[in-house]
Amino acid sequence: MAEIGTVPVTIRMSPERRDALDDLARRLERDRSELVDEAVAEFIDARLGWAAHLQAGLQEAEAGDIATEVEVAAAFAPRAKRD
Repeated sequence: MAEIGTVPVTIRMSPERRDALDDLARRLERDRSELVDEAVAEFIDARLGWAAHLQAGLQEAEAGDIATEVEVAAAFAPRAKRD
């Protein structure tokens, strides 16, 4: 049953992916559309978060607020010692 305030969207996917989605929906006792809507929402949130992170980094770089070579080496030194 469609929720109020939702619109239909048609997508194309491989039969194997559709079958896996349907299997997951059955296992979780949820509707295929719910799972797709949830996955798209998570995808959008992740991409927007990543884009905001990149934008903030670019703004810092443009302002000259970047780490020096020595600061980068010091930050990664503990990791190098673990290997």
